[in-house]
Amino acid sequence: MTHPQHHEIVVIGAGICGATIAHELLERGKSVCVVDAAHSPATACSSHAYAIAHPHIGKGSPRLLRLTRLAFLLAEARWAQVWRQHGIFQPTKKDRIFDREEVTAHLRSLELDEDMAIPLSIEEAEKICGISQSGVWLPRGACLNLFETSQQLLRAREGLTCLWSTRITRLQEQDGRWNLFDAGGHLMISADKVVIAAAMESKALIQSLGVRVPLKPVRGQLSIFAVGQHDSWAKKLPRVGISGDGYCLPAEQLADGSYRWIVGSSFDEGEDDLAPRSSSDDFNREQAKSLLAYPQGSAESLIQSGEFVGVRCVAGDRLPMIGPLNQCPGIFLATALGSRGILWSALAAKLITAQVLEDDFALLARLGFAADLVAALAPARFFAGAFAAPGALASNSKPIFPSEPKAK
Repeated sequence: MTHPQHHEIVVIGAGICGATIAHELLERGKSVCVVDAAHSPATACSSHAYAIAHPHIGKGSPRLLRLTRLAFLLAEARWAQVWRQHGIFQPTKKDRIFDREEVTAHLRSLELDEDMAIPLSIEEAEKICGISQSGVWLPRGACLNLFETSQQLLRAREGLTCLWSTRITRLQEQDGRWNLFDAGGHLMISADKVVIAAAMESKALIQSLGVRVPLKPVRGQLSIFAVGQHDSWAKKLPRVGISGDGYCLPAEQLADGSYRWIVGSSFDEGEDDLAPRSSSDDFNREQAKSLLAYPQGSAESLIQSGEFVGVRCVAGDRLPMIGPLNQCPGIFLATALGSRGILWSALAAKLITAQVLEDDFALLARLGFAADLVAALAPARFFAGAFAAPGALASNSKPIFPSEPKAK
């Protein structure tokens, strides 16, 4: 009988999160086996060619605000050499009057200094961002090509084994090891420790262990619009990213003088249909008007020239699920990244690696991981009665998808 390969650490999932975790473990001197159902890294949502990153500055959960700041700093440090820093503008909510002192106090309470977040009046925003709205300027906001980054993280190197076109559907503990089986019931590989970073597929894998986790899919369709050089929209198009009621990316002027503008995205909770919908493009046209405060803009002038449909994985409380599965020693989760894959993958790499290697908490504390933040991310939070209220939205952050439809 042929014995399956055995590895100390196996990472299931080769998207940006799994790739970043594997790379961190390799940098710490460990050998890692990455397993994925696809033929190469980043073939689903991590095929983004243009995903944005910025700290969250809303009035949401204090832990979410603290975590996104920490995650942004970790992401910036990790990928500063390969991401494009174009800045992100977040307009003032339409039902609020801009109050510089109030906004400044809120930003400072989040430990966001002026190099990270600056309140802008309408006049200041027009000058700096070309946008006639008050709001907050996040000059270090940036974008990252997740597809290229994932490929680079998993390039061939000593200590890294990649097992492609292998869909793991069941995990089983035996004699202190974890056995990984495919859909046909074949034992494919075994490991001492397993990191599950497989987005929505994580749910079925975890369920094979007799554990249920509250993960939901959220379908999002991003629209790629063409805008004529002489159209009235041309003078309104942004030269920075905007994060508000949806997202948009900086407009790109093409050789013929027309513009390519990416706006998204629709938000269809509980759906995983990847087929494009014209209704989603119509929704994004309305989002475009809202983002630019241009209600009189003609929807017909935003000519659909492409789209991308992707599915995000979210948990009920808007936070990712990162940490050990306490019921199953040796199993670690990194899923429910929602629309913040750049941020949460950088954070997960540090946290999961420290937990897998059993570093003491002092190291995590030096990185900024306070004990309450670690607990807020831990899967255990869902096994102590802390479920989201019935009918609650899984997330109110809307996904950003790539500029090119590379995903399957």
